[in-house]
Amino acid sequence: MDDVLKALRRISYLAAMDEPFQAELAQYAQRMVIETGEILLIEGEKSEAVYVVEAGWLKSSKSSLNGREHVLRFIGVGETFNEMSILTDATNATTITALEPSVLYVIRREAVLNLLDRYPPLARLIIRKLADSVQFLLTVIEDISLRSIEARLARYLLEQASGDTLYRPKWATQAELANYLGTVPNVLHRTL
Repeated sequence: MDDVLKALRRISYLAAMDEPFQAELAQYAQRMVIETGEILLIEGEKSEAVYVVEAGWLKSSKSSLNGREHVLRFIGVGETFNEMSILTDATNATTITALEPSVLYVIRREAVLNLLDRYPPLARLIIRKLADSVQFLLTVIEDISLRSIEARLARYLLEQASGDTLYRPKWATQAELANYLGTVPNVLHRTL
């Protein structure tokens, strides 16, 4: 239970909730381990759970009919995903794939809806998280449609830098970065 609470407290919008709420939420969380390359959610399929990342990295992507992939975001420790599926009857908007071995906590839709009924402040926090997601996606659209690959790459590198150090996980290949930046590997290679 302590590991679950630690994972939940890393989530900025849940850290604001009181301890009794966090303890109750932790009771609903089920631990799940997935391996590199494992597909957790498939775009267009039904899923009725929200996921919390305790360890590892995943990617959220969309694919075209001809197989071209666009990575919308990389998901790491302390982040959540699939909130929309618990609030609507919609199918998965994206495919979620593990980039490295990952540990997740799964919280089923019924549990979240039950908590929303009894903890109204949770609704505000989820609305805030969804609004942040909309803002993020608007930035992605703006970048892809209005910025050059050089500008998108520069922005990505600056966002990943900590001081004068750039950390690059081993899964961050040119192909993955090209998919994230909305280009193809050979264009990214020339840009680098």
